Amino acid sequence: MPKRQTNRLRHKIEVHGNKKVTNELNETTYKFSLIKTLFAEVIPQTGSLMKQQADTILTNVTHKIVVRYDSGKDITKDMQVHFRGHKFEIKYILNPYFSNETLEIFVQELMR
Repeated sequence: MPKRQTNRLRHKIEVHGNKKVTNELNETTYKFSLIKTLFAEVIPQTGSLMKQQADTILTNVTHKIVVRYDSGKDITKDMQVHFRGHKFEIKYILNPYFSNETLEIFVQELMR
């Protein structure tokens, strides 16, 4: 990313991934826990809310998160991104023009 554009990465995001945890019954389970914190640009793309039966609300809010290639190259699709109290599921990761400068992570917001 050119030096003049580094101020775009002003949002602090957390990347969470599945880690093995042993519970009180000595069973091995997986739990999302913090892997890394990095600076990114969070860009809203589209959004829709749909009301279903029994007052259930489905969301399809999609964002694009731009990070530096070196800091985000180990992010995978089975991880989650947390930003300002919102959780996002990673849909796909794109390396624009294969330039290895930035990564574009396309996510969908998870409702609680």
